[in-house]
Amino acid sequence: MSADDDDITEELLADAGKLTGLSLELLGLDPHPDDMTAEQRLQFDPEDLAEMAAVSPDDRRKTVGQTRLLAGLLWNSASILIDQLFRDLGTISALDAVTPADIAGTSVLSSLPPQFAAGYDAKFTQKFIVVAADVTACLVRGWTAPGCLAAELAVRCLLDQAEITEDIYELDLPDDWRAAVEEVLLEDAESDALYSDGDGPRNGGADGDGGGSLAFEHWFRPFAPGDAVPPYAYS
Repeated sequence: MSADDDDITEELLADAGKLTGLSLELLGLDPHPDDMTAEQRLQFDPEDLAEMAAVSPDDRRKTVGQTRLLAGLLWNSASILIDQLFRDLGTISALDAVTPADIAGTSVLSSLPPQFAAGYDAKFTQKFIVVAADVTACLVRGWTAPGCLAAELAVRCLLDQAEITEDIYELDLPDDWRAAVEEVLLEDAESDALYSDGDGPRNGGADGDGGGSLAFEHWFRPFAPGDAVPPYAYS
């Protein structure tokens, strides 16, 4: 690992404490029985408690360090995500018309379902920025499930950015960290169907003109009464 890699690791570890909306346990860290209350220990089988207690101090320190690094990475990636979305907005706003080729060259919009690329214009990008900012704020104020499809997609873009940083700096993160984080942040998510090869009514077809629940025009609509979507995005 180079000196630059050391620097980014220390920076991310320092950022870990800022991610107050997600505990290390939600990010996959098994708690140690000695750190639990009696009531918390009742939630686990005796065999599981014994297995947790049997982890060596060295292995425990490594796992805690990896999970803290993941927390800092998510914080760092949230900032990068919004910055790059504003950059994409500048790119899109300068175009007379948006084409799939234009979207393919962007930093974040290129991660969205490609069959709807022609719809990712300046207005869409402004609304998506508002939703993405709201999603990343949940990393601080306390996590709540995404309230609309666009919010689910913003989470996926956040994790894409985290993977990019991981690959660049070869970070020592927990195994299968993305799957574990998606299980928490995107439980029962519908948006994965937008990346399938299907072109049926459920995803609105290639041009998003269908009436299905995943149709392009529904992305900023709340899933259900009580689901929060920022007014600007929902308007």
